[in-house]
Amino acid sequence: MGESTQPYKILQSKDLSELKQVASEIIKFADLEKIWLFEGEIGAGKTTLIKEICKELGVSENVSSPTFALINEYLGANSNSIYHFDFYRLKSETEALDIGSEEYFSSGNICLIEWPSKIESLIPPHHLRISLKVDNNQQRIFHLSKT
Repeated sequence: MGESTQPYKILQSKDLSELKQVASEIIKFADLEKIWLFEGEIGAGKTTLIKEICKELGVSENVSSPTFALINEYLGANSNSIYHFDFYRLKSETEALDIGSEEYFSSGNICLIEWPSKIESLIPPHHLRISLKVDNNQQRIFHLSKT
């Protein structure tokens, strides 16, 4: 049985030094969820946060945005695959289907998805949504919710 029963949580970070703690809290909150959606404006820090989450999940290789490839695969702890998607440049949901996104989403592995609004109808019903905002003081605010 999972730990987290809260459907909603807010986290904050003043700077990058607090990102490790934020990543750890997100992983704990996610519990058994495998589909993680990252929303936020360009420059909000989605990829930077994903890099830190991957580090916390045991990924030792370089984590970078798959903007042109659409998907990167990393190996985490216990050699579990972690899939990182960036759908920013997607022109249609058909492109996501063409790379086999549905198979990845149903693989049982963690899927980290940047720009999920581009594939809204393909997103599984149960997921973790992470919305990033930057306030006037350059503090990052993370709204976490599960459905």
